[in-house]
Amino acid sequence: MKSKKEMELEKVIISKLENKSLLAAKILFMDKEVEFLMNHSNNVSIKRLGFNDHGPVHMKRACLNSLIMFELLTQAKIKFNLEKEGVGSAEDSRVSVIIASLLHDIGMSVSRENHEIYSSILGINIIDRTLKSIYQDDLEKIVIVRSTILEGIIGHMATKIINSLEAGLVLIGDGCDMEKGRARITSMIQRKPRVGDMHKYSASAIQTVKIEKGNVKPIRITVLMRESVGFFQIEEVLFPKIISSPVKEYIELFAGVIGEELLQYL
Repeated sequence: MKSKKEMELEKVIISKLENKSLLAAKILFMDKEVEFLMNHSNNVSIKRLGFNDHGPVHMKRACLNSLIMFELLTQAKIKFNLEKEGVGSAEDSRVSVIIASLLHDIGMSVSRENHEIYSSILGINIIDRTLKSIYQDDLEKIVIVRSTILEGIIGHMATKIINSLEAGLVLIGDGCDMEKGRARITSMIQRKPRVGDMHKYSASAIQTVKIEKGNVKPIRITVLMRESVGFFQIEEVLFPKIISSPVKEYIELFAGVIGEELLQYL
């Protein structure tokens, strides 16, 4: 059974899409294997490891974040790699971003360590059948979009070098999901100190993450927090992901405690 929050996120995501990208989202939202993988990833993350949300709400938030940035780059007339290289369209790039962001953490159902690799292994059959439904017998397009999706999945931890804007959006979209709700369940069920608690406490301090049109660059990300411990999330999670992303040159990054002057990182 999907939660109310999941269904709300699905509705917002679908409202932003059309054509092939809309079909991609609808297929994955109806796929029971995807649903079970997302749910078990959260079970392993929260109950077994005591980490933050790595389940369906997180993956759908990451997808929405990536789509918002995708649209801002499109409005700024920025061409994505598939179009720029003459091997696809902006719509193909959007399809790759949607699928990669919705599947990027399913490997947490196996292990935290190398989970991005497990996500690609678990996701490959899902990716292939989804792309087959979208592109029918266009094998060349399936191969190209599948490779872009896998780059986004494998690159989302900023531990592997990525080279496309498509994968770069998945990386930053994931990093932008750091608001207080992501650590809520872990904080409720866990009492004893454990490794990784700094991520939980710092995430709990983050009030809002806004992604909007920038003043100088196409994208502005503003992170507001209740306490300065939230800077850990900026400096150890989000900022390194942006720095590692090919999208970096298009981003302004601001962060600060509510009521105080914002610090500009980029």
